Amino acid sequence: MIIFPCRSSRTSSIISSSPLVVNSFLGILSSIEILVILLFILFLAWTYYARISNDFKKLLPDKSLKLNLWQLKYLRIATRFGLLAEACLALLLLPILRGLALFRILGIQFEASVRYHTWLGTAMIFFAAVHGASTCFVWGVSHHIQKEIWKWQSTGRIYLAGAITLVTGLVIYVTSLPQIRRMKFEIFYYTHHLYTIFLVFFLFHGGDRHFYTVFGGLFLFSLDKLLRIIQSSPRTCMISARTFPSKAVEIVLPKDPWLKYMATSVIFMKIPAISHLQWHSFSIISSSRAENQTMSVIIKSEGWWTNSLYDLIQAEIEKGADKRKGIPVAIEGPYGPASLDFLKYDSLLLVAGGSGITPFLSILEELNSSSSKSRYPSRIHLVYVIKKAQDFCLLHPISHLLVNHSTENCHLNLKLFVTQETQAGVGIKELLNEFSKVRTLELDTVCANYAVHGPESPSCLAAIVGMSSIIFLFFLICFNHVIIPSGKHSNSSKQKTPSWMVDLLLIAAFVLALACNGLVAILLRWRRLKKGIQPISEKDMKPLDLSSAEIRNALEEHEVHFGGRPNFEDIFGMFQEETCGSNIGVLVCGPETLKESVAAACRKQSNCFKFGGGKRTEPCFTFHSLNFTL
Repeated sequence: MIIFPCRSSRTSSIISSSPLVVNSFLGILSSIEILVILLFILFLAWTYYARISNDFKKLLPDKSLKLNLWQLKYLRIATRFGLLAEACLALLLLPILRGLALFRILGIQFEASVRYHTWLGTAMIFFAAVHGASTCFVWGVSHHIQKEIWKWQSTGRIYLAGAITLVTGLVIYVTSLPQIRRMKFEIFYYTHHLYTIFLVFFLFHGGDRHFYTVFGGLFLFSLDKLLRIIQSSPRTCMISARTFPSKAVEIVLPKDPWLKYMATSVIFMKIPAISHLQWHSFSIISSSRAENQTMSVIIKSEGWWTNSLYDLIQAEIEKGADKRKGIPVAIEGPYGPASLDFLKYDSLLLVAGGSGITPFLSILEELNSSSSKSRYPSRIHLVYVIKKAQDFCLLHPISHLLVNHSTENCHLNLKLFVTQETQAGVGIKELLNEFSKVRTLELDTVCANYAVHGPESPSCLAAIVGMSSIIFLFFLICFNHVIIPSGKHSNSSKQKTPSWMVDLLLIAAFVLALACNGLVAILLRWRRLKKGIQPISEKDMKPLDLSSAEIRNALEEHEVHFGGRPNFEDIFGMFQEETCGSNIGVLVCGPETLKESVAAACRKQSNCFKFGGGKRTEPCFTFHSLNFTL
């Protein structure tokens, strides 16, 4: 057993990142997340109570609907539930911003912030359903439902637009449930684009005053979407590809040498040969520090799109070299963390399940290529859980690290668990021999007019957002002065202006502001792009020489277990004994059940929550959850 010397303890936000709640329904929640959720619920409760109390004090009979007192009170209660849905909608789009990601400033990656979007969407649909169903109930009891629901009046609430908004929201929500999203991704993907109808009819229903509440998030989302379209419009081509026995594909793409990204970054990819509309996210497995002109992703075949990609690559391999043609690819990103602070521990425990290994491949490449010896951990323990032995081929990009597990930057130890197979006498050496079955495809890059350049700089994006806001306000003020009559000429003229006309002017100012900034973004983009790609010397993956005694001794330190799952409490205990560092980072990526098991063991074994004046000498496990795709 090798004992590594301790380094000085680092100061980190241990409590904020450690799991406080581990539940199969709620997932894994940290103390900061629980605090923010409670504060948001308190805000909603206070807002609702303040509004409904004021409504009841000023309650007056409605002569047009002829409602009695309890019906009138219930109608106000239903109306204020719509206010809660509006509050959720105001924040709904912020977690899914990519280029303008606000959560990245807080150290939260885009893939992790998507669950906040899911929580807000669920709350919004619940409040909106109560709002709509209760309103229809009151109208039904008072026999006014047919009169009110089909009315598209000139001023005030347009209830038909509200009904369309609710139905559209329910369709989006139902098709985004995990049972449908995992089995029928195409249905989830295409119905989610109904958000445009949802937002337009919400504007008609709530009016411009309520629309300004959600305008900030909608404006940033629309601008982010426009910038992403502009970024991905110059397509590139695959340089090469590899197929693995586990029906996985590694794709190598050209990138600009100046493009730098952090480990665990993701890209969004569209391959027109498969679909002109679908985008899919994948973790980058390479390091921009080690690979200056290329970046790579590994994609495992698990659905229609990924199976089509695997078949496309296989078909190209079967062709002769003279008949092969380039495969165009559109790329968004890379998007990743603002820093690698979550890697600055004394030691690292990486736990991956299946395709969840992909973010860790980039981490290991980053750590191995780092020139600073004290910046990153020197001891890395990788626990990899797979169903079948052939899935081990996903470790092909780091095979050189498995053979030379002790480099001058880090020491890597692998524990492999194959859960659905039982084989006697099979070790890492025998599994490494399976890499000979990997097939490589060299593609024609004549179609690759551009390399991947990545998104604009943060300062440029901030300038675009500021300019967009000014242009929007300019057009809105002009429309209000030119089209809507002024009160100086007629006191009643503005009141006679239909509310839907005001809504249309708001949409027009919104679209014009986006169009102007779209032109600016296009000019900036084309000035930055350099046509053509530099000659790329593809890294030669030489066959591994496993015959030397030194390599055989190194491979014996790795462990292979067949027919069982890992006992994380034992693994945590052994890792404590092997390392004397007081800060141990635990990174997990894979199925939710795997994450919950690791989080529970991490919470049980960690001593981070012991406060006192003395120096803590016992190891502290700090938990981080990663995602390899959305």
